[in-house]
Order: sequence, then structure tokens, then C-alpha cells
Amino acid sequence: MDTDQLIRSLAADNAHRAPRVGTMLTTALLVAAPLSILIFATFLGVRPDVMTAMRNPFFDMKFAVTLSLAIPAIIVSLHLSRPEALMRGWAWLLLLPVGLLAVAIGSEAMMAPAMPMTMRLVGKNSRVCLIAIPAMSLPLLAGALFGLRHGAPARPALAGAFAGLVSAGLAATLYASHCTDDSPLFVATWYTLAAAFVAAVGALAGSKVLRY
Repeated sequence: MDTDQLIRSLAADNAHRAPRVGTMLTTALLVAAPLSILIFATFLGVRPDVMTAMRNPFFDMKFAVTLSLAIPAIIVSLHLSRPEALMRGWAWLLLLPVGLLAVAIGSEAMMAPAMPMTMRLVGKNSRVCLIAIPAMSLPLLAGALFGLRHGAPARPALAGAFAGLVSAGLAATLYASHCTDDSPLFVATWYTLAAAFVAAVGALAGSKVLRY
């Protein structure tokens, strides 16, 4: 059997497996979510001034950014679970959170600064952010990798990286309700570093567990 025929056979087999991958990914994330929520509830919890914070558009922006990472990452992960999948035409989805952050940073820059830019950038919770998001991501990452194992990704490291972005985006959504740093500069810096770390872990794990 030559390479082209093998790819066609895998693609044909994956045609009826694709819905199963989506179902398994969703189920695995739902099973893993309570563990992440338990970590959140045990060590963090919702910020005490959340009702007041909800009147701040930059607080709401954090959830828009994290979900605009998690949801497209799920879509791309399912796409990459197919053996013939390419990234061409899909990478633009990653620009959604980038665009939202750019608009938010520009909006904040046009407002009278409530605090110096350095303070907005560093914030009060940078260290907590870098620890909490990866910690809450780990159960979700394990679930995402388990779900994607029911596919046949041709690029397992890339698929694993997107599984990491899925889990980081969902974990960051949880963390956003605890974080008292609402500046888009803080989100663009520390949330991004945390997500990048989880994506790197996902790529390393995916290169091993998603290989077929």
C-alpha cells in the first residue's frame, strides 16, 4: 500500500470517527472540569468584589478573551484530529483573542490612566496567574488529549499544543473571576505566558500520546 492510498484509507476511516472524536472530547472535558473547579474553589475562589467588578468593561473583557481562545482552539483541535488536516485557513482563528486584546489595550490607553502603565502591566497577581492557570489546566489537558486520541492526528505535537490552548483558555476563564487585575495589559502578558506554557506541555505530551 503506497502512502497516498494509506492516507485515503485513514481519511475514509476517520469520516465516521470524527463525530466520535467530538463526543469524546466534549465528554472528557466535562469529566475533567470538576477537578479544575475543585482546584479553583479550594485555593482561589471568586473575588469578593465581583458584583462591583462586573460594572467594569475590562473585567468582562477578560472572559471574552479567554473564551475566544478556548472555543476556536476546540474547533482547530477537532480539525487536527483528522489525518489529512492542514493548518492552512485555520490559523486566523488565533487572531480573535489577539484582536480583542488589541482593541481593549487601545481603549484603555485612551482613558485617563488610573494607575501607571508599569503597575497595570505587572499587577498584583502575576505570580498567582502563572501558577493557577497551568494548575487548573492539567486535568482539562489530560481530558483533551484523551478525547483527541480517538482521532488520527497527522501532527500530534501540533494537536497537543491546541489541546493545551483549549485547557488554558478554559482554566483562564475560571481564573478571571478570581483575578483582581483587570487591565488588558496584564491579561495580554501574564495570561498569554501561562497559556503558552500549557500549550508547550500539550505539544510535548501530544507528540507521545497522540502518535498513531
